[in-house]
Amino acid sequence: MRYISVTETAKKWNMSERSVRNYCAQGRVNGAFLTGKTWNIPENAEKPERTNKKKKPLITLLDILQEQKASKSSGGIYHKTQIDLTYNSNHIEGSRLTHEQTRYIFETNTIGVEKEVLNVDDVIETVNHFRCIDMIIDNARVNLSEKFIKELHLSLKNGTSDSRKDWFAVGDYKKLPNEVGGIDTALPEEVADKMKALLNEYNGKEKRTLEDVLDFHVKFERIHPFQDGNGRVGRLIMFKECLRYNIVPFIIEDNLKLYYYRGLKEWNNERGYLIDTCLTAQDKYKAYLDYFRIAY
Repeated sequence: MRYISVTETAKKWNMSERSVRNYCAQGRVNGAFLTGKTWNIPENAEKPERTNKKKKPLITLLDILQEQKASKSSGGIYHKTQIDLTYNSNHIEGSRLTHEQTRYIFETNTIGVEKEVLNVDDVIETVNHFRCIDMIIDNARVNLSEKFIKELHLSLKNGTSDSRKDWFAVGDYKKLPNEVGGIDTALPEEVADKMKALLNEYNGKEKRTLEDVLDFHVKFERIHPFQDGNGRVGRLIMFKECLRYNIVPFIIEDNLKLYYYRGLKEWNNERGYLIDTCLTAQDKYKAYLDYFRIAY
C-alpha cells in the first residue's frame, strides 16, 4: 500500500489541506494514520462526502399543515382543511351554519348576520372545532390515548350549553346511557374498560392501514364514550391518524353522509361499504392536494 501526504491528497481531492486533516482526525478517511504529527493517507482512499451537504427532506402533508398553521398563512391546504372539515363534520351533526358562514368565522373571527338567527352553540362549536383541528395537527405523531381523546372532547364542547348541564360530562366519559342510530352503545360503567381495550388493541399494531383506522373508528362510535360529540371527535381522530401514517386523509361531506352511516352499521358484515365511501372522500381530498401541488 502506498501512502501520500496531506498536500498531495488536497490537490487530488481539490480541497484545502485543512479540510483533509479534519477528515482524517474525524476518522472519515479509511486507512489514514498519524506518524508523529504527519498524516499518512492511502493513495486509493476515497474522498469523504461532505456532512453539510443538505439532503432535501421529504415533505409530507403533515409537515405542510404544521408549517402553514405556524405561519398563519391563508389560502392553502391548512385553510381549506379547517373550513371544509369543520363545516362538514358539524353539519352531519345538525349544525345550521352554512359553509360560507363557517369560512367567515374562520377568516375574520367575527359573525356577519343580517335578518337571521344563529344558534349560539353552532357558533361556539365551530370555533372550538377549529381549535380541535389544530390539536390533531400539533399531536399527529403522538400515540392515541384516553387523555388526548378526552382533551379533544373538552375543546369541542367547552362553553356550549351542554357544558352547563350537571349530567353532561364535558371532557369525560358519559354518565347516562345513550344510543346512536337506534343501536345500543356501551353503558357508562363499561366505557372506561372498553376504551382501554380498544386503545391497547389499536396501539399494539406494528403499522396502521386505512382499514385499521376505519376499524378503530367503528369500534369507537359503537362504544360512544361521550354524551354527545362522539361523531366529530371520532372523525377528528381518523384525520389525525391518517396524517400520522401518511395516509391521504378525507372529509365526509353531506352527499356521502348516508353511505357513511351505512358503512358504520354494516362494518361487521361488509367492510367494503365504509371503505369505498372513505376512498371516495379521499379522492376529493386528493383533488385538493393536486390543486395545491402537494405530493401524496
